[in-house]
Amino acid sequence: MANWRLSAIQLNSVPQPEQNLAQVGLYLQQLSAAYGNGLPHLVALPECFAIFGGRDGLQLQYQAALGQGSIQQGCAALAKQFGVYLLAGSLPTTSPDPQRFSASSIVFAPDGSIVADYQKMHLFDVQISDSTGSYRESASTYPGQKISVAHIDQLKLGLSICYDVRFPGLMQALAAQGMNLLSVPSAFTKVTGEAHWHTLLRARAIENQCFVLAPNQTGVHANGRETYGHSLIIDPWGRVLADAGTATGWISAEIDLSDCAQLKQSMPLAHHNRFNSEPKP
Repeated sequence: MANWRLSAIQLNSVPQPEQNLAQVGLYLQQLSAAYGNGLPHLVALPECFAIFGGRDGLQLQYQAALGQGSIQQGCAALAKQFGVYLLAGSLPTTSPDPQRFSASSIVFAPDGSIVADYQKMHLFDVQISDSTGSYRESASTYPGQKISVAHIDQLKLGLSICYDVRFPGLMQALAAQGMNLLSVPSAFTKVTGEAHWHTLLRARAIENQCFVLAPNQTGVHANGRETYGHSLIIDPWGRVLADAGTATGWISAEIDLSDCAQLKQSMPLAHHNRFNSEPKP
């Protein structure tokens, strides 16, 4: 089916997973009541939706193998309860390094099964002029090694997480595998969000001629970190279909995936690109 409903849930996540999952369940109930039109429905959660702002090692404490653990089981149950595809923006899974976890984005089907998974590749080791100042994600997070596109009928969902959005090569690789929707679950800081959030996401939509679904964290968290909010749904022309502002809650939009194919036919960027691997006349 070409017509889908996309929704992004915007959270101010706390360190306790059970509280965050309960909040997600509340918003899913609201979405279910608002949109019972029978369209396939993809609901996306932000980065670190289940655990945010806790003490060092808390994410590692909750890590679990793919398909296991209380957080993943809770997400599978919610997807099944509300009959939606649920993108768990990022949650901790086990990695080859016992001292670090993988930040995994996992797509759950309406029957609770896992459709696809992705581990965050680009890690946020930067200096920012905010109250936190220094971020060194690589100290606790193991970098991913694969790209991932979830194939759900006509939906080709390319998976990325937060800082990945600054690396267009990843999105170009996803587009080469047929991506028509890019997910960017995030915990973008207020400082970087104010400067770059809308610009980066609209650019990724325009250059890859795809829809973008970007749920973000918002507000001040238990560890003092402040996130930007403004979860977005963007069309392939770069138009913002929905913007969540800074309050917790959700946004939603109905889309037609055939818009991507039509745009690629009228403006064939991939064919015109002199820097891809396709032979040129």
